Amino acid sequence: MEIWINPACSKCRGALALLDAEGAEYTVRRYLEDVPSEDEIRAVLDRLGLEPWDITRTQEAEAKELGLKEWPRDADSRDRWIAALAGHPKLIQRPIITADDGTALVARSEEAVREALAHSGR
Repeated sequence: MEIWINPACSKCRGALALLDAEGAEYTVRRYLEDVPSEDEIRAVLDRLGLEPWDITRTQEAEAKELGLKEWPRDADSRDRWIAALAGHPKLIQRPIITADDGTALVARSEEAVREALAHSGR
């Protein structure tokens, strides 16, 4: 399993602490430094079963500068949203865990982290 984190994020640190407490094997991706490509974001969205606007932090200053709240949320605008996430990774909701069974979760709660563990056979 892989977890996309921002080390400054308390939810990310909490998720890592729970994974460690459960003895889970995982890799950490500091996505602000190792920025996911548009294709990687598409793959994670497919695994999440979500659209890019569903994982966008619209309260961030960058989101406001881009005017994201005004962007259409439809199929024709999907690539524009994905490009924004790849170009401004701070906008990506975190943490995101990709589980071993091909699923993924936005793991902002203990329950979501435990669900990711279950999907990874733990």
